[in-house]
Amino acid sequence: MSAFSVGAAPANPAPVDDRQVVAALDIEYQAAVKRNDFETMDRILHPHFVLVRGDGRVVTREDIVEGARSGAFEFEVQDEIEGTQIVRTWGDSTAVVTALLWVKGTHMGEPFDRRVWFSDTYVRTGEGWRYAFAQVSLPLP
Repeated sequence: MSAFSVGAAPANPAPVDDRQVVAALDIEYQAAVKRNDFETMDRILHPHFVLVRGDGRVVTREDIVEGARSGAFEFEVQDEIEGTQIVRTWGDSTAVVTALLWVKGTHMGEPFDRRVWFSDTYVRTGEGWRYAFAQVSLPLP
């Protein structure tokens, strides 16, 4: 669990605090994906979450949670490359995390090892920050 609270934030938080909270929440999410911890993923994902892949395919929240629940993916590595994460905020309700992600493991027995850039959009809700939208690059050469 991260050192930052995932619950509702104060009414007028300082932007740096929001960036720190969202940064920690995104790291927590990546760790949950690595463990196939669908309950943590479910808690962090916005009800209307979608992921757009580099080839244009759209993956829904339900697809993501069910994929973790099924155990079809087994991760050896699912980590943001240290020093690449940047969190940008707009007002007090939107934050975007950009980082380089290294993923390595197997999907239904087939190995994969790739690095991708992603942008994760978080929005503040009555329950705190929720992960609402993602876009991921095609695997880097």
